[in-house]
Amino acid sequence: MEQNIFELIISGFINSLSPYHIFLMAFGVTAGIIVGTLPGLTATMAVALLVPVTFIMEPASGLVMLGAIWCGAIYGGANAAILLNIPGTPSSIATTMDGYPMTKNGEADKALLTSLISSVIGGIIGVIILLTLFAPLAQVSLKFGKPEYFWLCIFGLTTISAMSTGNVVKGLLGGLFGLLLGTIGLDPIAGVPRFTFGYRPLVQGIQLVPALIGFFAFSQMLTLMERDEKYIARYKQTSSLLKSLLSEMLQKGKSVLLRSSILGTFIGMLPGAGGPVASIIAYNEAKRWDKNPEKYGKGAIEGLMASESSNNAVIGGALIPMMGLGIPGCPAAAVIMGGLLAHGIIPGSKLLVESGDVAYTFITSLIIANLIMLPVGYFMLKLVANILNVPLYFVAPVILVLSSIGAYALHNSMLDVFVMVIFGTIAYILSKAGIDPGPMALGMVLGPIAEDALGVSLVIAQAKGSILQTLFLRPVSLILIILSILSAFSPLILDYLKKKKIFESEVKRNDSSCC
Repeated sequence: MEQNIFELIISGFINSLSPYHIFLMAFGVTAGIIVGTLPGLTATMAVALLVPVTFIMEPASGLVMLGAIWCGAIYGGANAAILLNIPGTPSSIATTMDGYPMTKNGEADKALLTSLISSVIGGIIGVIILLTLFAPLAQVSLKFGKPEYFWLCIFGLTTISAMSTGNVVKGLLGGLFGLLLGTIGLDPIAGVPRFTFGYRPLVQGIQLVPALIGFFAFSQMLTLMERDEKYIARYKQTSSLLKSLLSEMLQKGKSVLLRSSILGTFIGMLPGAGGPVASIIAYNEAKRWDKNPEKYGKGAIEGLMASESSNNAVIGGALIPMMGLGIPGCPAAAVIMGGLLAHGIIPGSKLLVESGDVAYTFITSLIIANLIMLPVGYFMLKLVANILNVPLYFVAPVILVLSSIGAYALHNSMLDVFVMVIFGTIAYILSKAGIDPGPMALGMVLGPIAEDALGVSLVIAQAKGSILQTLFLRPVSLILIILSILSAFSPLILDYLKKKKIFESEVKRNDSSCC
């Protein structure tokens, strides 16, 4: 069996390297980067739009193109996050935290190249894990029930402290506001409308993407338009950057890249979690274990590496339950699963036996697509960075128009455009009080998942007759509870240790001066 799998992997690489597939991957990566860069046009939308095109292709060829688009779109979201402080896709929320400060510091080229290299490394590590640990990890994903999802969301919410450098209270207020927004619509258990104020369209709830476009794009454009400056930021084109940057990344971020990629893969294989959760948790862990956590939020290259490597590793992770169990790990994986089914290929335990040639061609093509993304992304980032040379009075209206199109295109609904404008204005006003959009976005992403998981867990506990056993004493839940407690109190512990170290060094200095 091992020999057979090895032969399938080799055959998959050979099929992926055919000129036709190379062309499809180059096209897919380029299209994905463009779509990912535009606010509101998500990776799922990019993949979904081209699924019908694959019906006239061979199954392997169609999957190769869809996988490349997915990889390119997730990476492309970093471009807008870095240059405009607008996450092109929800997976790039954490990228704004250090990417945009680097742009304001005149390091746009460095930030863009860091995100590209980190994305490629994270994507490749995620696919390698998928390739080597496919079957056992698919079974591990089954261990996650609703109680585990609830505690995973709580663990994610504890990262608000990492996102709120300087004022945790304001960060918590922003997070609570995001959680409140997530409760609008139908109750996931009772099925009754909440906080709709009699307005029927709100029964469907506040859609995440239009709200994020408002939080980041609309509010950011309002902020930029009130400034007297002519350009978004100073742009200094840096020559011979690649060699020095690779050396800096190897020196500072080897452990960050590896840890974040593994976290991204693991979180990606949990249905419903996805890139936003993975990137925020990876960012928090990078900050927690750094010797100088105070540099995060001010242009730390490690923060950028953590976010981009993790959200690209999610792709490999999301395919583990989809291909092994027929359970998609995220919306984009669900769309690709639909493409598989349209070709008569049924995901599940027999996929690698009955359609192993197609499956391994698809999996190995993701490695090739990430490698192709290096030259394609490098060429495109030089073009994208020139947006900083365009006067602000041209950039702001264009971004507002693109944001409106992106919000409307999601459901062809003007309600989504109104959501973008309203929440963008709210985020702009709150920014004057020092409340950043990051915690609000985190609350909106995790709130509905946590509420649904808690509601189902309580129903299960009622059936079993034990809330303690159902919600607290399951092995994975216990681990996540411990991690959540450590995550919540680690900023206080680290701050105490830092002050203690400073105090001891001062005592030693005074003793030495006395002697």
